[in-house]
Amino acid sequence: KYPKEEEYEDFLGRNGGASNAYTDMEDTNYYFNVSPLDHSDDDNDEDEVKSELKEDNAGKVSSALSGALDRFAQFFISPLFDESMLERELRAVNSEYLNGRTADNWRNYQMLKHGSNHNHPFSKFGCGNYNTLTDGGDPELKGKEEEDGDVSVEFGGGSSPREDLVKFWTDKYHAGNIKLCVVGRASLDELQKTVEQTFGDVRSPPEGFVANGLVDQIKAGVLKLPEEGESHSRDENGDFVFQTEHLTYAPNVAFGPNELGLIREVIPLVESRTLKILSAVPPSDDPVLAESKPFRVLSHLVGHESPGSLHHLLMEEGWVSSLSSGTGVSAADFSLTSLGISLTPKGMRERDQVLAKTWQWLALIKDAVLNDPHGVIEQYHNEMKVLADTSFKFRENGDPTNFCSSAAERLFDYEPSKLLLGSANAGEYDVEVARAFLKRMTPENSLIIITGPELEKKELEEAAVSSSEDTWQTEERYGGKYRQVRISEDLAKGWNQPAEIDPRLRLPGLNEFIPEDLSLRCDDEEAKAAFDPEVDYREEHPNLIVDTPKLRMWHKMDRTFRVPKTSIRLQLTSPNIYRSPRSITLNRIFQKVLQDDLNSYVYDASVAGCNYRVSVAPSNYQLSVSGYSEKLPHLLDVVTSRIASLIEEMKEGEEAHPTLEKIFSKSKDDLLRQTKNYVYDSPYETATYNFRMLLETPVWHVRDYIGEMEGPDAEAEPLTMKECAEAAEECLFGRTKAVSLCIGNIDEKGSKEVADLITNNFLKKRPLIEDETPRFRSLRMPNKAEAMQIFGESVGSREVPIVYEDLAHSESEENNAVDLMMQTASSFELGFEGLAIQELIASMAYNSAFNQLRTKEQLGYIVAAVVKKSTGGGNGLHVIVQSSSTLPPAIEESCLRWVEQFRKELEEMPDSRFAMEAAAVKANLLEKDIRLSEEISSVWGEILSTMSHSEHFKNPDFNRIEKFADILTLDDKQGNGNESSIKTAAELKQKVLEFYDKYFSPGSPDRRAVSSRVYNRKAKAVYEENIGKPGFISSYDDSRKLKQMLSAFPTAPYW
Repeated sequence: KYPKEEEYEDFLGRNGGASNAYTDMEDTNYYFNVSPLDHSDDDNDEDEVKSELKEDNAGKVSSALSGALDRFAQFFISPLFDESMLERELRAVNSEYLNGRTADNWRNYQMLKHGSNHNHPFSKFGCGNYNTLTDGGDPELKGKEEEDGDVSVEFGGGSSPREDLVKFWTDKYHAGNIKLCVVGRASLDELQKTVEQTFGDVRSPPEGFVANGLVDQIKAGVLKLPEEGESHSRDENGDFVFQTEHLTYAPNVAFGPNELGLIREVIPLVESRTLKILSAVPPSDDPVLAESKPFRVLSHLVGHESPGSLHHLLMEEGWVSSLSSGTGVSAADFSLTSLGISLTPKGMRERDQVLAKTWQWLALIKDAVLNDPHGVIEQYHNEMKVLADTSFKFRENGDPTNFCSSAAERLFDYEPSKLLLGSANAGEYDVEVARAFLKRMTPENSLIIITGPELEKKELEEAAVSSSEDTWQTEERYGGKYRQVRISEDLAKGWNQPAEIDPRLRLPGLNEFIPEDLSLRCDDEEAKAAFDPEVDYREEHPNLIVDTPKLRMWHKMDRTFRVPKTSIRLQLTSPNIYRSPRSITLNRIFQKVLQDDLNSYVYDASVAGCNYRVSVAPSNYQLSVSGYSEKLPHLLDVVTSRIASLIEEMKEGEEAHPTLEKIFSKSKDDLLRQTKNYVYDSPYETATYNFRMLLETPVWHVRDYIGEMEGPDAEAEPLTMKECAEAAEECLFGRTKAVSLCIGNIDEKGSKEVADLITNNFLKKRPLIEDETPRFRSLRMPNKAEAMQIFGESVGSREVPIVYEDLAHSESEENNAVDLMMQTASSFELGFEGLAIQELIASMAYNSAFNQLRTKEQLGYIVAAVVKKSTGGGNGLHVIVQSSSTLPPAIEESCLRWVEQFRKELEEMPDSRFAMEAAAVKANLLEKDIRLSEEISSVWGEILSTMSHSEHFKNPDFNRIEKFADILTLDDKQGNGNESSIKTAAELKQKVLEFYDKYFSPGSPDRRAVSSRVYNRKAKAVYEENIGKPGFISSYDDSRKLKQMLSAFPTAPYW
């Protein structure tokens, strides 16, 4: 019905929408979104475009949604499977595969599949590549060519999988195997009518077909729900029977005795040390497990972080950085529970002890389940049930697209009437089910995976937990290096039945942070008296209730979302954080120490829905507490008080607090490891980082941070716990500038009490004066004439006169990347109109670049055209491509060709298309907040945008987005007092073309084009050829030299 290749994406794009899809182990999920617009489907329709859903269309399905559904449905009714598109998609899959070859998560997942039973489908190569999908083809080969418009498609040999694709679609894509969810503003009757009209021709299922989901399997009698009071089924050995376990792919079992009871050692690409215990258990959605949910309370206990827990003990010893527990893999016929531990170097050396303590902790939990049937475990279960019920009762609306995608998937396992409740509903505690579940968590039924770069060293092979008896092997698909041995009987016995349990281990107490008062402040008598039912309180802005030289506090009481939750945000601005690489490094270490330390104080609060976060940025510390209002003031007091006492304890030094010194050392090691792993970022991320080093000032390079933590300078002047505390004290309790927001279920009186707490705990010194406020600048890149002045006449022959080149660090990195930037101007210089036009161009450019550079030219899996804003107010259009098949100079040439091609596309577009695109961007801008957290984020963002500005610009413009939207409103009625010169679609098109010609077109004297390239190691010789050439920047030192010749953009706000 819609044979044009880009029809679906183009339609979504001009209706403010987007689409995506993902393939999980046993299902593929397709989803899209559009703005509720009504206009003609015809680009050439010059009639007035109705840019918004009109009042007289209330209850009707918008043309955007009905048109998108009609196009979407055709994928499931009559797809073409065009051969030339197939070839390009094969190459896209191959690019995705090559991206994953240098990522440890992909390597480890494939290793898990490789180690499973090869007769079970879980073992299959999930991603695929060109070779496997074509039975022997090679994308590097150049054989027969076919012309697809202006694009040459090169076949790499092998056989076409088209017949297999059609067969797969025929077998799977029918009504019995599809679940659909549609969310819209229209009435349910109208939505149903539209679905029937668009999806009505999807084929019926084959006779007798039963989908792989609980709903259909129960209806077909494949599964049976237990009757009330009915005893659980057991086999001839008396073992518990879970109906879904090993059912779908019987008789094949993914993880049986041959695949479990193993210790596997893995060498990672990046520096990381982990220990993971995966235990084979029944599927998590088995009807029996889904009722009482034993895995939820057991996972909660295993991963608990309070004093007495395994996490707390291992942290005290300095052996781990983190510990988590949950579901590692969930399939139709099995699950793997996962207990994951991030080890420190010391923890890797002591991994025998780490595992011993872990199995002792599991033994302690097992003992409580087995020997205390109605004791503390049932209390934990009931506690979590209360929390789940409360969370569901006050659950806010989520993102509609995410909801739609997940709801379609859940329809396989939940009846529509139970879709919203879903997994939030838990039955009563069932000790028999809990015992049967825990029985699976043994060494013999587990796979222990240890990952670390030093596992090849001889001294580590002396550990009891080692696979040194085996030889190193290489996994075929991703090249992961591993070896494995079977767990010895002695080890298994010692772990199953520990001779003793460390006395420091004890089960946690009950949670004191569970809220009881869930009343709403907007329902208090005084607030109810002031309520006006005619007012949309989402449009009401926060009030400034404290305005002193030390603190500015904003407040808004929620009347819209009506949930008993509050958020308190605080930012302390300090010029001392980014004063030097040493200062920012010390403050980042303190953030980590604080996070580890506070867990023992407030872990229960986070479980009960009250969360805190303390983060450090170059110019500030930010502290936030959020969650149920009743307990929030207490949590804020605990956090702020502990920050002060922790600093005092750290200043007292190692001898006074040896445990704290271990946490400090671990935090420093963690930060060093994370910082050093920067070099393993994807090439396109490295290209973006290099741009930041060039565009912004002041900045410290990652090597400066590393030099503070290791190397000769660090050995001569090591970072100490005392120095760390003093640096944090200066930035948190010294001279600062503070701003805060109290929003949600809190009144003005409560907010002022929070202001008093902040003032008393933090703001004891006089505030910063205006000129002490840290300000970061964005540099104006040279145009071609200026570049010729700096580098000489020779750069004038190049379309991009300045190129930043880098070489990937990893020998195994197969990708190249280019980030081509065409800088526009500062936000202040562009103003509302320029920024709105820039946003419109970016919205239109994304699909065009993706279609040309990825879909047609198949340069790589990662392709984007986006506007980026640099710190300090700079703007630019970035064209980003990562490719395993093409070198950076050729990628750059393709990007430049696209820039010229897109100019022609804009010229040829009818005026009405610009109106449609503007309406779509406007609709996205004006989309209302649908939950409290969204309102908090947008309001807090507006408040923070003023912090670096002078007193003249200290008040945020809460109407900023509406003013943006006004620019794109094509009529004579401009709102919010903002006059725009753009009245018609023709005028808008002219403005877009003028903007494009000024900043992006090749011949423009105002074009400021700079490219950031990253080469893979195979292309090292090509990279080295350009070192020292005019206009080529090959190091941060080169970048620093250029920056001395550049001017900075103005930092004044554009509003």
